[in-house]
Amino acid sequence: MTDDPRRVAIAAVVRIEQDGAYANVVLPAMLAETDLDERDRGFVTELVYGSTRMRRRLDHLVDRFLVQAPPPTARAALRIGAHQLVHLSTPDHAAVSATVAACPKRFRGLVNAVLRKVAQVAAEPTFPSLAVDLSYPDWIVDRMTLDLGPEAAHRALKVMNQPATVHRRADGYVQDLSSQAVVKEIPLERGDRVFDACAAPGGKATALAQRGARVVAGDRRGSRARRIVENRTTLSLDDLHVVQADATQPPFASGSFDAVLVDAPCSGLGALRRRPDARWRIGPDDVEALADLQCRLLAASAPLVRAGGWLVYSVCTLTSTESSGVVDRMQEQLSAQGFQAVVPDGPGWEPLGSAWVRLPEPDGDGMAIARWVKRGT
Repeated sequence: MTDDPRRVAIAAVVRIEQDGAYANVVLPAMLAETDLDERDRGFVTELVYGSTRMRRRLDHLVDRFLVQAPPPTARAALRIGAHQLVHLSTPDHAAVSATVAACPKRFRGLVNAVLRKVAQVAAEPTFPSLAVDLSYPDWIVDRMTLDLGPEAAHRALKVMNQPATVHRRADGYVQDLSSQAVVKEIPLERGDRVFDACAAPGGKATALAQRGARVVAGDRRGSRARRIVENRTTLSLDDLHVVQADATQPPFASGSFDAVLVDAPCSGLGALRRRPDARWRIGPDDVEALADLQCRLLAASAPLVRAGGWLVYSVCTLTSTESSGVVDRMQEQLSAQGFQAVVPDGPGWEPLGSAWVRLPEPDGDGMAIARWVKRGT
């Protein structure tokens, strides 16, 4: 590619914006084609992730100085330049001149002129709404405010604009603290049989296996199931067994497991730090569709739990539709099968209706959980 970090960043932002590429997929591939050192790779990652995450805020600052929409490459350069000026405290001359130099020649005059004007307002920018200021679609701010309340929603949205913190377990696996907290809420004894219904890439499944459980980890897609296998191999786990299976139709007999974890596909609105482009991909209709899927997964998984066993549901989102809404929809069906709701044991969980949540914090993503024990012996 190039040895210019800003030029790599501009190209990556164009790929994300124009081609619909996922930032966490396309950027590592692009960096692998460069000779950049570790420091410059980190700088590129900040430019790409930061300008993608904050694009609505940055576009507002830039657009006041434009008379028409710029071409994609110029737009990408303006975003990463404004990101340096407003969020990274890069000196004006360095942010402007280096970004201009990284542009194709035909865009340099435009980018230079606009970034110089942005530099003049960067110290005290103004915004027409909270959604623009925090750089989210209006519907996400409205939904979070309704579900969590204004203060908690504002705090959560601000936290999710910061880069994610890296946490390593004792075995070296990188896993967020909130995900680790979910695993701790599954009561286990050594040798217990556990089914992780939606397991890829395998973080929770490997953590359960490390606790001494005999784990069956499933995923519907073969490529994702192979990621679990790769992590199992890396961690040298013998009692973690991987299957490619649709968790809405699990291929197991009733009562086969001591515990079942349904870490369901969700909108991810509690973990937006990790996927900077996710907020621009998800829509309100997706939340409703995902809640329907989550109910189907729970309905299919519940019969797999033996009497006296546990059913645990988790999602890395904060919408009431995907947390307490799912629990309420499933309550009658689960009660008829003998399940009784049990509050979490660990610290940090707060009630959200009939579910429990951990709000995003600098050391952990947002997460919702519910768990049930099946009465009987």
